[in-house]
Amino acid sequence: MSRFRTLSRSSLVSFAGLLGGIAGLLVQWAADPARFSAAQQSFGIPFPPGILFIAGAGLLMLATSRWWWHPIFAVVIAFWIAGVGTLAGQLTPNLVSPNVGIVAGTAVMAAALLLAAVAGVVSMVSGRRRSASPAPR
Repeated sequence: MSRFRTLSRSSLVSFAGLLGGIAGLLVQWAADPARFSAAQQSFGIPFPPGILFIAGAGLLMLATSRWWWHPIFAVVIAFWIAGVGTLAGQLTPNLVSPNVGIVAGTAVMAAALLLAAVAGVVSMVSGRRRSASPAPR
């Protein structure tokens, strides 16, 4: 737990955004488990694989937390899931679904991942500035 004390507030917000993204996927899964049937071949149950990708990005962030660029993993996964998902036409149908749980889960996931990405960029910029500034004498 001591590792979290050294993280900036924006890095912690980025972690929180990743957790919110996972929560949004869990809401979608609870609302319509059959939607994730393609993942059943890998896991034996219909499971949202995005949860593993987001958790992996969080673990990579934590493993590289000593470097200023560690939030890049949150930015990349948020861009991949929310940004590329929107461009590929995967996210928008979920936002207009007749299933309220799917809409709510998608909205929570997208907003949380956007938060993770913005906080990650802020954390990287401030971390880079701190590492580039000369040490006080």
